[in-house]
Amino acid sequence: MLKKILGNSWVQFLIGRAIGGYMLFVGVTTRWQKVNHQAVEPFWRPDGGKLIGCIWHGRFSLIHKLWCFERGVPKAKMLISQSREGGIVAHTSRTVGAEVIRGSAAKGKQAKGGVEAMRAMARHIEGGGVMAMTPDGPRGPRMRVKKGPIQLAKLAGAPLMGVTWSTSNRIVFDKSWDQFILPLPFGRGALIWTDPIAPPPLDASDEEIEAVRQKLEDEMNRIAAEADRIAGVAVIEPAPLKAQREPADPAIA
Repeated sequence: MLKKILGNSWVQFLIGRAIGGYMLFVGVTTRWQKVNHQAVEPFWRPDGGKLIGCIWHGRFSLIHKLWCFERGVPKAKMLISQSREGGIVAHTSRTVGAEVIRGSAAKGKQAKGGVEAMRAMARHIEGGGVMAMTPDGPRGPRMRVKKGPIQLAKLAGAPLMGVTWSTSNRIVFDKSWDQFILPLPFGRGALIWTDPIAPPPLDASDEEIEAVRQKLEDEMNRIAAEADRIAGVAVIEPAPLKAQREPADPAIA
């Protein structure tokens, strides 16, 4: 019964709008400290250039605080899965100002729009837009970068930038795979950007692609830990390394 209710488009719309409104409220009631803000500012100009912003799945709720949505700034879109939960997240994303591209990695023989989503993202970037992705989504392992964003960066010739936030007032869902953080209002927080990371060339070897992937992962984990320390909360650690990584599917929230 609950799945049927959550599958209703109007229910998804109302829940998504409510969550988005709450996230906007948290954003304006938190006292933010910005770190390396100057790295992202050039990309806010109309001619700022291509960019793929990456945030860990457990922290995507306040991603709107890490981009500018004023008139003239390149439009940001977020990659969202085609699942029931993805429908709610899509409405949440639109509420805070970001449009979405829907698509999921294939499940067995069932295609879920992953290839089409990759093409749509590349077209959006080529047209002057910006993409936001969760490199460890939608199933983890937590805080480990998959190859999807690196492949997109190579295809679109776009640099990658890790972004993150943390707040002193929060609830961490320890039992969730991503240790999802629910931010609470009226705290102090940190917003941090990495320097841009150059994409691999179109003819990149597997070793070159892996080098970019590892650099992005290291930088995203560095700033996540820094944000937690600034906020005065416990640092959330990445999942233990696995012997074999998952295929290079798009990373989808």
